[in-house]
Amino acid sequence: MNFPIKTSLRRGMRDGIPIMLGYLAVAFTLGIAARNAGLNAFQAALTSFTNHASAGEYAGLTLIAAKATYLEVAIMEVVVNARYLLMSCALSQKLAPDTSFLHRMLIGYGLTDEVFGISMAQEGYLSPWYSYGAFGVAVAGWTAGSALGVLVGNILPDRAVYALSVGLYGMFLAIIVPPARKNRFLCGLIVVSMAASALFAALPLLSELSEGIRIILLTVLLSAGAALLRPVRDEAEDKEGA
Repeated sequence: MNFPIKTSLRRGMRDGIPIMLGYLAVAFTLGIAARNAGLNAFQAALTSFTNHASAGEYAGLTLIAAKATYLEVAIMEVVVNARYLLMSCALSQKLAPDTSFLHRMLIGYGLTDEVFGISMAQEGYLSPWYSYGAFGVAVAGWTAGSALGVLVGNILPDRAVYALSVGLYGMFLAIIVPPARKNRFLCGLIVVSMAASALFAALPLLSELSEGIRIILLTVLLSAGAALLRPVRDEAEDKEGA
């Protein structure tokens, strides 16, 4: 299917600018975390260029700081970023049947939560060039923010760096607190996860495992338990129940 390349690219870049501005702030705090984990500006930028997820990147940086193995980091990234498999499947339905394999792979590379949202909102088939414009701008902001975080962290005094490091935790609190206030089950799950993390670090056998393995086990066990106890109902099931 033929799409107007310049128009689609320009529209994607326009819609990607607000995302890029938000990514700059979040990636800056990740850059501080990368600096604390021992990465330089190039390494932090490369990490963000290849990993467009704040939770996934923070998990990876945490494992790097804990001297985890490559295998532990790889497993953790697969677990934390598994939701993008579902997003990719959903987004593939927006692509024209004749969209090439290369286009599909490149669109998958630039897929983030925000890019997925604006892509699904497009009418009709999704133009690959729209996706390139949107995530091209967004990824540039994400990558530059991480490098800037490391560079600024190297210039500022340690006290200022420690203060900026708290910003990342504030970001995650801003993500989990609003839905936790509306959902008691989610609130309880957060409390259980904190308690389980403390137990894993204190119990004799579990405390002997590396921090990376403990994080992976907690992520898999808690998410699987939550899915079994409180599965998410889709719209069809809600209509049948009504």
